Amino acid sequence: MKPLDFKVNGFLFSGISAGIKRDGKRDLGLIYSEVPAQVAGLFTMNAVKAAPVLLDMQRLGGGLCQALVANSGNANACTGSRGLRDAKTVSSLVAKRLGIKESFVLVSSTGVIGVPLPLNKIEEGVPRLVEGLSPDNWMKTVEAIMTTDTFPKIELATCRIRGKRVKICGMVKGAGMICPGVATMLSFLVTDANIKASLLQQMLERAAEDSYNRITVDGEMSTNDTVLLLANGKAGHSLLDRMNRDGKVFQEMLSTVCLKLAMSVVKDGEGATKFIEILVRGSRSKEDAKKAAYSIAHSPLVKTALFGEDANWGRIISALGHSGVRMNSNRIDIFFDKLPIVKGGMGIGDHREGKAGRVLRKKSFKITVDLHQGQSQFSLFTTDLSIDYVKINASYRS
Repeated sequence: MKPLDFKVNGFLFSGISAGIKRDGKRDLGLIYSEVPAQVAGLFTMNAVKAAPVLLDMQRLGGGLCQALVANSGNANACTGSRGLRDAKTVSSLVAKRLGIKESFVLVSSTGVIGVPLPLNKIEEGVPRLVEGLSPDNWMKTVEAIMTTDTFPKIELATCRIRGKRVKICGMVKGAGMICPGVATMLSFLVTDANIKASLLQQMLERAAEDSYNRITVDGEMSTNDTVLLLANGKAGHSLLDRMNRDGKVFQEMLSTVCLKLAMSVVKDGEGATKFIEILVRGSRSKEDAKKAAYSIAHSPLVKTALFGEDANWGRIISALGHSGVRMNSNRIDIFFDKLPIVKGGMGIGDHREGKAGRVLRKKSFKITVDLHQGQSQFSLFTTDLSIDYVKINASYRS
């Protein structure tokens, strides 16, 4: 099988071990554009935001980014004014080494909360990080942002805009603390398309709504969630500044890449043994369907039943009941894949539960709930809750 080509015109990548992580794995990554790139970004909706998030939110207003430096092993969150100074110091070190404006450098961090950045290690590592820049080092950057991930999460796609071949490559890290509201830890996307920052922001928001904001592993929202999209224009087509036919072509490609990245986060959910789609339909509004779906997905009782491959539909009914959504319990239908398990709020019978158990033994399946209240619907992707999830998170800092 031919290896995937993650080279993107005008972008260079690097990833090293700076000694931030105890295990010696890569923990400092860099993405560099040979020219200032238009940039769009989304950030955690958690009221407690890490220092790099606060800094990036300030700088995103300029609409341009030329370098993105990210570390794993330390979140630089809940570190007060020192944390913000440290984030600025990291951006300054990279800017000086690259010879670019400091305002063109964005920073991201992921790892343990409440511990100051080891600036001496990062300062020592930056020269090696910059020297290692290459169009071929995409995977080194990916490895540098991973924490509890068990595999690298990467996607690429191409399209044609105004006769020019356009490419987009994306990476994401995340396996735990995954909750909607930019439901990733870190995701970086680069493209050689030529798109105005304001339109790029609209496109990213639209793509996220159907991808990053439709996944949940444990209902825990990180302090550091960041999605950044850089477009350096190296594909050579004229500037896109409005949503016309070419804009829609790029939007479709971007949305597809983001959805695949988001789904890979769920598939790598900490300790997960099941990949589950939950669809709630027949609701009065999309917001009602969304609230009901997340109530099911965030229920520890539902998630542990799914891990145990127990077709305990009563837990699903209970989670629906406390979702705050208006419903008539006597009209609820539930399906595991296409198999009806509940009709009119009542179980169909033990013989169906046996068949439902066989559905739950699969690695991937779909739970559909029909409220029979209206025409709206919403679906999301989630996981079960396993013993390994508890073990991973019980020893995360050790």
